[in-house]
Amino acid sequence: MFYELTLATGLFLLAASFFAGFVDSIAGGGGLIQLPALLIGLPKSGTAEVLGTNKLSAVFGTTTAAALYRKQIKPDPKILLGMGVPAFIGSAGGAVLASKIPTSSMRPMVLVLLIIVAIYTWFKPDLGKYENLRHLPQQRVQIAAIAGAVIGFYDGIFGPGTGSFLMLILVVSLGYAFITASAIAKVVNVATNVGAIMIFGMNGAVIWQIGIVMGVANISGAILGSRLAIKGGSTLVRKVFLFVTVALIIKVAIDTF
Repeated sequence: MFYELTLATGLFLLAASFFAGFVDSIAGGGGLIQLPALLIGLPKSGTAEVLGTNKLSAVFGTTTAAALYRKQIKPDPKILLGMGVPAFIGSAGGAVLASKIPTSSMRPMVLVLLIIVAIYTWFKPDLGKYENLRHLPQQRVQIAAIAGAVIGFYDGIFGPGTGSFLMLILVVSLGYAFITASAIAKVVNVATNVGAIMIFGMNGAVIWQIGIVMGVANISGAILGSRLAIKGGSTLVRKVFLFVTVALIIKVAIDTF
């Protein structure tokens, strides 16, 4: 596969993967950069191959970011497990249906949801600034499990805005600060990526060489972004979260209309 790539295309994909890892490690939304880059760089590849390769590259950076966050931030393991396992199962199920359900039908709904997320976050300047956990511990795990399954399924079948939806649930419904929500979301995102990769891989829809090489660049971006997020705290994460959500709104709107 490498012989089909020019040097310029290879460098373009590596740069896109680096910046995707950087943005994704702070507030999600790396697919906003990496997925279009793959569509441009691999015009002869099928949609499933591009999606599978994108997931493979992303899981490297997401795993790195999750590990770095875990050194500084210690979320409740029950939440991580309770949200991560259903997300893994949901993502695998979504990936199975990815080639059978037209994603174009989902775009209007996703666009409306992202607009709501952006407006709500904008008009709540103190949202996620401090941790104020809601519900009893068991109820938090139950809410996290349901959200993980639903968002995981969405990530496997379509994907744009997954990080935004994960973080909004964690901040608004469960009361986590943005920095903690980002740390939890990274672990859950690892689960959704692995679930999707398993399905895409079994169907031969992953370009492994390209995904692995791009994954190295994704790791570099994730290291830089994670360190910046931990240093900047919830205030920085909220700003990047808003920026990424607005960018996603523009991207989905363009694709829809």
